[in-house]
Amino acid sequence: MNTEESYTINVHGRLLSLATPVVMGILNCTPDSFFAGSRKQTEAEIADRANQIISEGGGIIDVGAFSTRPGAQEVSEEEEMRRLRFALPIVRREQPDAVVSVDTYRPDVAKMVVEEYGADIINDVSEGGITGIVDKPLEEKYDVLGDEKFKNYPAIFRMMGQLKVPYILMSVQGNLHDMVMGFSREVQQLCDLGVKDIILDPGYGFGKTMQANFDILREQQKLTVFGLPILAGLSRKRLIWKTLGTSADEALNGTTVVDTLALINGASILRVHDVREAVEVVKLVNCYK
Repeated sequence: MNTEESYTINVHGRLLSLATPVVMGILNCTPDSFFAGSRKQTEAEIADRANQIISEGGGIIDVGAFSTRPGAQEVSEEEEMRRLRFALPIVRREQPDAVVSVDTYRPDVAKMVVEEYGADIINDVSEGGITGIVDKPLEEKYDVLGDEKFKNYPAIFRMMGQLKVPYILMSVQGNLHDMVMGFSREVQQLCDLGVKDIILDPGYGFGKTMQANFDILREQQKLTVFGLPILAGLSRKRLIWKTLGTSADEALNGTTVVDTLALINGASILRVHDVREAVEVVKLVNCYK
């Protein structure tokens, strides 16, 4: 079993060390993500954001082409692919050596971004297809080829078994007990399919009450029992600004606080809008530890 200090993930033959927590910068090529400052749609905006993430110390660029905020409009698979086909070549041109993850729950989109654009990581916010957009069931309509004995496993899991790239498994469960039970089953299924690099995301803000988010954050360290790295995505989320009575635009200070708690409680990756500030959090927490 890994210890926190020995986590590494294989990104197309390169080992990315998580001995020091890594900051993942968000690049949304969408018109409607919940934090307006993260929306990048033109070539210049996408290029500038990719360069900013790396220049400020980010280790991963996370590209998303649909919003999963509450009340978001459904985005068709074709539109999601169109947005990614526009954004990913720009990111690759500007930062050819960067580790790039793509935020999608659709198997065919995952296949496209890995095979056509060399995406390094798939970041799935649906917990293997339990939901698509928040609280909306995702229809199982994908025919993924593979071993017949795994036909009842989630389609995105079976696709990851073919693609052989790291996979971020995010929980939409409302409490730690259900999260651990779900992760136990899902991690086993992924291992059965030959997925080697799995990252666990507690899914802050997804399917959880306000208080449950804080309860899970307080007990996040318990997820290290799986021997897998943990990603914390808390940046500017409702649980921060609603608690403070402010807005997403005013949630940077609160994000810094909860990111600090996430690192102290075992996170190896921080997914954030504000990269420079998160890199500073990592440096200070490392000195504290």
